[in-house]
Amino acid sequence: MNANSERRTEQRLQYYWPIWFAENFSDMLNQGQMVDISSRAAAFTCYADERCPRPGQHITARFSVPCYGPDDSFDMADFTRSGHVFRVDTISSYLRRVAVQFAEPLPFKPGEQAESRSEANEEEALEPAAV
Repeated sequence: MNANSERRTEQRLQYYWPIWFAENFSDMLNQGQMVDISSRAAAFTCYADERCPRPGQHITARFSVPCYGPDDSFDMADFTRSGHVFRVDTISSYLRRVAVQFAEPLPFKPGEQAESRSEANEEEALEPAAV
């Protein structure tokens, strides 16, 4: 991929965790697997069948995102977000990758947690010791 064609303004967090989605939550929920996420969008894989979302379709998704602590531990924060599907890529004859943009962003930037942790650790290492 050409570096000039990169349009992402935020680093994404790559992880593999279940995601549940449907056109609306009164419908039967379908399961996919999260691939990556930012505060405004996510990508997940799902089966290439009639339940796979189509570009332009609105869906609601329920998923969890790891929130890292200062000691590299993490908790999972649960979210439900509505959004629209802006791309569906074929991975194989039975698997698709779906990209969805959220109508409301997450309250933090999942992919930039590592940077925040390492910056905090560097600052701690530079602090003078108390005498």
